[in-house]
Amino acid sequence: MSQKSYLLDTNVLLHDANSILSFQDNEVILPLPVIEELDRFKKDGNENGRNARQVSRELDRLRQIGVLTNGGVALENGGLLRVVVTSNGCLDQLPHELRSPTADHQILALAIQEQHRCDGPVILVTKDINLRIKAHAVGLQAEDYETDKISLDDLYSGTAQLDLTSEQIDRFFQKQQLGTIEQTFPPHICLNIRALDNLQQKAVGRFDPKQQAILPLRGGPQDGYWGIAARNLEQKFALELLSHPDIHLVTLVGRAGTGKTLLALAAGLQSVTESSLYSKLLVSRPVFPMGRDLGFLPGDVEEKLAPWMQPINDNLDLLFSDGGMRRKQQRHEELKEMGIISVEPLTYIRGRSIPRQYLIVDEAQNLTPHEVKTIITRAGEGSKIVLTGDPEQIDNPYVDASSNGLTYVVERFRESPLAGHILLNRGERSPLAAAASELL
Repeated sequence: MSQKSYLLDTNVLLHDANSILSFQDNEVILPLPVIEELDRFKKDGNENGRNARQVSRELDRLRQIGVLTNGGVALENGGLLRVVVTSNGCLDQLPHELRSPTADHQILALAIQEQHRCDGPVILVTKDINLRIKAHAVGLQAEDYETDKISLDDLYSGTAQLDLTSEQIDRFFQKQQLGTIEQTFPPHICLNIRALDNLQQKAVGRFDPKQQAILPLRGGPQDGYWGIAARNLEQKFALELLSHPDIHLVTLVGRAGTGKTLLALAAGLQSVTESSLYSKLLVSRPVFPMGRDLGFLPGDVEEKLAPWMQPINDNLDLLFSDGGMRRKQQRHEELKEMGIISVEPLTYIRGRSIPRQYLIVDEAQNLTPHEVKTIITRAGEGSKIVLTGDPEQIDNPYVDASSNGLTYVVERFRESPLAGHILLNRGERSPLAAAASELL
């Protein structure tokens, strides 16, 4: 079988700085206009700038090993990297409408040039939909960069149905565990158990990777987690994971109104103030506007961030108003002043170490896989991280429902004994919110 050649667009490198190593032992081609575009991004302070600088450093390293043009340089995964330049009259191969010397048109012309030169197929890889359409129009193969994409239809739910006999369920209740099941389960998966010979007999449990057994869910506080009780089975599973000290990373995915943020805050407050498992509750979210941005806001840092952090404060207000009398008397502003609760943006998390804290990252679907990695690697000894979000509501223009950091973490950590996950489907905010989430 002939070797394939993958010609990469700039946006692929900005999305994943290690993308040149994602094509196995095939040839990777970088057009010179792509390197020109990288140069314009390298001074940016965001992830695009970091990725552009990382790619430039890697190309400089490879340049010292061999000649990037002509024969190219061998990569450690067995592939080959080449940098190609536009030959004279290369744009003349394109239709008249595409002959303006833009970077996209030069990339198309180079792809056609390489198609004539290479024995195997040349495939243009770009995250630009319109460029893929143009490539198809001029007879080129084109595809999206999907190495880190996760299909929402196949996203791990964190729950499963388990069919047993009545005798096995009786033994489960008697011994408070069940370890003689032939099936294998991912760590901390939550199970809805029923008896095949008696459909009225049911139980719920969680697979514990340490004991290699199914354990019953632990009973929560009598008055709920900071006054909040589960309204459905999915929320009950979520509170089990959120409050369990052996589970250091929890991901909650669900539509608006399923209770993700409220459950996380309630379990976090309970773990910090009542159980004293952590020294501080740190709540954060990325700063991305929905719709047109308001522009620069007046005031100090706290005043500027107030609109972005208001959804978190709304949930805290609800928790403190609906809790017991003692909790009503102690406002969350007081806990903030005492340093027990902190609401911060994610902007300044790089370089920090966060020991023995309960960290909640709301709206995590707006983060890239690299940004989520940066957050999780901040966790110090004894810390717990909770990521919540809805992949169907993304405001970050550089990620989508399949390539965002939240779904990426769900799939990568599904076999880790340190992590647990629940997919919430049932809306509990209000009948109107549930209907809007379903119908709109």
